Amino acid sequence: GASGAIAGVLGAYLLLYPRAKVTTVIILGFFIRLIKIPAVVVLSFWIIYQFLYGISSLAVRTGEGGVAWFAHIGGFISGVILIKLFKLFVEKNI
Repeated sequence: GASGAIAGVLGAYLLLYPRAKVTTVIILGFFIRLIKIPAVVVLSFWIIYQFLYGISSLAVRTGEGGVAWFAHIGGFISGVILIKLFKLFVEKNI
């Protein structure tokens, strides 16, 4: 669904802006601080999180719907592949 599409946008973002930084809020007790973390680090943790939760969801069988963890990974990979294809197509036609 929509979360897989957003994951595709994240994959495309990683290739389009490889040196980008993400401003993140860090809360340590009463202290709040904003820090900038490279987007590649944030997205690496995100994709690992998706994979680990996807694996753990295989062990739990319920009749209820849940989060499509592997759809997020598939969307991310699709975004990476599609942005490479789009860039190739644009470079050929310019």
